[in-house]
Amino acid sequence: MKRALDIIISAGALICLAPVFCVISLLIWRYLGKPVLFCQQRPGLYGKPFIIYKFRTMAFISNQKGEQLADEKRMTALGALLRKYSLDELPQLVNVLKGDLSLIGPRPLLMEYLPLYSKEQAKRHNVRPGISGWAQVNGRNAVSWEEKFAYDVWYVENSSLLLDMKIILMTIKKLLKPQGISQKGRVTMEKFKGQSAESSSEGGDL
Repeated sequence: MKRALDIIISAGALICLAPVFCVISLLIWRYLGKPVLFCQQRPGLYGKPFIIYKFRTMAFISNQKGEQLADEKRMTALGALLRKYSLDELPQLVNVLKGDLSLIGPRPLLMEYLPLYSKEQAKRHNVRPGISGWAQVNGRNAVSWEEKFAYDVWYVENSSLLLDMKIILMTIKKLLKPQGISQKGRVTMEKFKGQSAESSSEGGDL
């Protein structure tokens, strides 16, 4: 039933939001250039990799060695606006339709984090990842990694359609009053370095 709702809602949203997709794509193409989409491999259900889609929010700016500059220096005004209202996440509705994501579930992080999780933290991959989740409506990127993973595991152990509906309503409220978009003093959250770290890039995950 959860999967059926994912398909119905994501398909309907893609149709209704088609004009928004077009406007955002044109703005990114005009001010940031190509590509319009940011694509990256992320771990899905049981850690199986898939390609996640997001609207690009950062410019390609390199130093003399050809290395990308820090996120703070590559973030644009347009990108910051898209991230503030989570508009950069809209292409993930395609991931939901494909079955890579659910509307609600733990956010898919980076592949490089997989070997760093504790056995308890790894439980977050026992359900399909989502566009929004329990951790996102309880602090988003403003909470520590340990707190975020605790929220994720709690969701896995208590997931239900009723809880999903509650998270959807809380997500809408968060979108209307954006908070916790990024870690204090950063435009993205510091990378997770293991259980002892208080620590994604191209983050801005809802």
